[in-house]
Amino acid sequence: MSPEPMTPAATAPPGASIHNIGYRHYDGPRLGRAYARRSLFSQSLRGAYGLGRSAKSKVLPMLLFAVMCLPAAIMVAVAVFTKAGSLPVGYTRYAIYLQAVIGLYLAAQAPQSVSRDLRFKTVPLYFSRPIERGDYVASKFAAMASALFVLTAAPLLVLYIGALLAKMDFLDQTKGFAQGLVSVVLLSLLFAGIGLVVSALTPRRGFGVAGVIAVLTIPYGAVSAVQGIAFVQGSESAVGWLGLFSPITLIDGVQSTFLGGSSSFPNGLAPSTGAGFVYLLVTLIAIAGCYALLMRRYRKAGL
Repeated sequence: MSPEPMTPAATAPPGASIHNIGYRHYDGPRLGRAYARRSLFSQSLRGAYGLGRSAKSKVLPMLLFAVMCLPAAIMVAVAVFTKAGSLPVGYTRYAIYLQAVIGLYLAAQAPQSVSRDLRFKTVPLYFSRPIERGDYVASKFAAMASALFVLTAAPLLVLYIGALLAKMDFLDQTKGFAQGLVSVVLLSLLFAGIGLVVSALTPRRGFGVAGVIAVLTIPYGAVSAVQGIAFVQGSESAVGWLGLFSPITLIDGVQSTFLGGSSSFPNGLAPSTGAGFVYLLVTLIAIAGCYALLMRRYRKAGL
């Protein structure tokens, strides 16, 4: 008599069970590239002010934001108390005067936005799907420019509200405020592009910080010195053209020519109208060139 075949139940250890879980396709909503772009933009913008990060990460950006707004608040208080007829500083000039604060903010936050992705090689994860190279660059560029716009536009809003509280002319203040916003939009786009390009060249955040500071300060110091020499030697026509070689003097030339601002060039010499168009064109080319360089930098996902 042959033995009976063993059943699976007879061979399984006591208390064991087999579950056929199988594999199922994901049937939920697919949010796509647009959602990925918005998420990357939002997280990068929040990160530029330390939101969603540690308390230590919030100290510097929030401190610099307060430093940007404090002089405007003081000016407003003085104007309201003394019943002044105008603000001591024009809307288009405010960011020029506080360029050092803007430079420090950019040097601190631009490397934080892109250097860590390069250092820890997380860029290929972004580019896997559905996000693409252009989405990453556009989101980072827009986030950095938006962060700078918040930094530079907030004190202008303080000045505008204070001017209205001081009962200054509504039309004049509104016009000046609008011109100031145009000025800081150009500044934010230009500085964001420069900061991100320099920061994307190295995965080391410290090198990125030093590079951004150098690119913003060295050309400005050199241009200011050469402009002073040209003015002393009587070459006043050269003073305006020399401003094309520094980011902050580019914005200064545009705002003094088209936005009703005064110039910080020697003796207040502003570029002529023709030179002003060249300033505007060079500014736009520099912004587009920075974006193109970023696209080239991220051409390969396996950085």
